[in-house]
Amino acid sequence: MTEADRQTIGDGEDLCFINGAYRPLAEARISPLDRGFLFGDGVYEVIPVYSGRPFRLQAHLSRLRRSLDEARLPSPYSDAEWASLLTRIIDSHGGGDQSLYLQVTRGAPDLRDHAFPDGERPTVFVMSSPLRAPEARGRSVILVDDIRWRRCDIKTVSLLPNVLLRQQAIEAGADEAVLIRDGFITEGAASNLFVVEGGALVTPPKSPLLLPGITRDLVVELAEANGLECRQENISLARFRSADEVWLSSSTKEVIPVTSVDGQPVGDGRPGPVWWRMRELYDAFKADLADPGKREAISTS
Repeated sequence: MTEADRQTIGDGEDLCFINGAYRPLAEARISPLDRGFLFGDGVYEVIPVYSGRPFRLQAHLSRLRRSLDEARLPSPYSDAEWASLLTRIIDSHGGGDQSLYLQVTRGAPDLRDHAFPDGERPTVFVMSSPLRAPEARGRSVILVDDIRWRRCDIKTVSLLPNVLLRQQAIEAGADEAVLIRDGFITEGAASNLFVVEGGALVTPPKSPLLLPGITRDLVVELAEANGLECRQENISLARFRSADEVWLSSSTKEVIPVTSVDGQPVGDGRPGPVWWRMRELYDAFKADLADPGKREAISTS
């Protein structure tokens, strides 16, 4: 990390990081020629923070590196440098529970051109927001066609299709849009997806058509470690509609139950027993972050 990257301002302020400097969010600026602004040419990552510790940091940084590689963007920092930078942001916000947002774009060359600029330094932006635990209530979803591109495994800032799909759900009075491609469920507009069949969890397998969710992977791990059957299989529309339970997962939503699909109840219209069991397992996993003997392994695993 360069000296410019170590610039600081007074302690005790809620800081963001932008292009090598720490400053209040209201003072952050980028060029209008930034390729993230003009083309959506960039990637991002969202990392929850519990008790002042970034949750599954190594997994999130690995996914960030993969997105950068797939977008052919140079990685601006090593994992150790990212960890140091994020710690400064977390500490400036007083620790506790937060949501970190990281964005890397292809920079701001002098001319607008679709071709990659030569030697342009990436734009790096990091900010933190409060993180509130999701309520244990059922959510409603609608089923819509997946209109996105075929590289949904890249966590790109080019999110217009997701925005339109999520807004379609909101305007229909629902919380989320569940996406269908070629007769199979892929994921939510801003979430991964699970169903429960006869007590077993099923989630679509990883592919270029869905985001490899960090929380999704944790749910799979917790299920397998605690005797819950979990399979990664394609889920047809008919299979989805007949599921006993439906869940959504994401870094900020954690794991939430779906109790209504297109206005029809899922099961008896209440969060199901397998979801309640997973909620217990997930909460226990989070609680270990408060244990100094366990939290380091959790935050870096």
